[in-house]
Amino acid sequence: MMNSLRRRLAGEIVALFNDPARDERPIIRRADGLLGSDSVAWRVHGDVVSMMAGGVSGLLLQMLHPRVLAGVWDHSDFRKDLTGRLRRTARFIAVTTYGGREEAGAAIARVRAIHGHVRGTLPDGTPYAADDPELLAWVHVTETVSFLGAWRRLVEPRLSRVDQDRYVAEMAEIGRRLGADPVPESLGEAHALIAAMRPQLGVDARTREVAGLILNPPPLAPALRPFQRLTLDAGVDLLPDWARRMHAQPPPALTRPGGRAATMALAGVVRWAFARPA
Repeated sequence: MMNSLRRRLAGEIVALFNDPARDERPIIRRADGLLGSDSVAWRVHGDVVSMMAGGVSGLLLQMLHPRVLAGVWDHSDFRKDLTGRLRRTARFIAVTTYGGREEAGAAIARVRAIHGHVRGTLPDGTPYAADDPELLAWVHVTETVSFLGAWRRLVEPRLSRVDQDRYVAEMAEIGRRLGADPVPESLGEAHALIAAMRPQLGVDARTREVAGLILNPPPLAPALRPFQRLTLDAGVDLLPDWARRMHAQPPPALTRPGGRAATMALAGVVRWAFARPA
């Protein structure tokens, strides 16, 4: 019975990240990739719950930049296919972390080609382009600190500062290949870049609509709904106080005693589901 439950839960999660319409399968881990099997990223990106929470936090941070928001608003079908967009982002991370060099390089080239066609103007007439190195730097740094923060919050609170800096340096390889500039090489540089870009951030009706879609997605299969709600709350919990205030989000239930412990317990259940049966 336990093995049957394990297989069912793991199957539901695998289906969430792999589109059957595209005949997608989980990425096969290869040691000859861009980052390598001894990288910190191999550990961090292998935990489903922390990656989902970090992804939510990263998206909410990214949407605070008006030009990043405009690219999503003007050139994305996020209103109709938010799940698909999140799935494609998760798959890109998996391929660039665990896939072979050729596979990862092809994924990066596809994203750069898409970015090359994403251009437009803000409501005030300010032009934007998705391949702007500064905008790519904002997307890159917010993802990096969010994934790392989720790992530390939910999985490995005592991760050493050396390994935190290693992770940021490893992710810099992906950021540079995508065209981001500047690209932080340490956690301190990442926080400094975020601080430097804060004056450019803002919130309007479009920001609120996108955030609402991120935080109130269509419900998943019944077995995954506790996972869905807790990862969304964990994403808000990860936001810096200033970002949470900009999004007008109250402190989530996770900040109350036992809230974070419940999320950590859920992460343990998901890891159990993917473990080999004894």
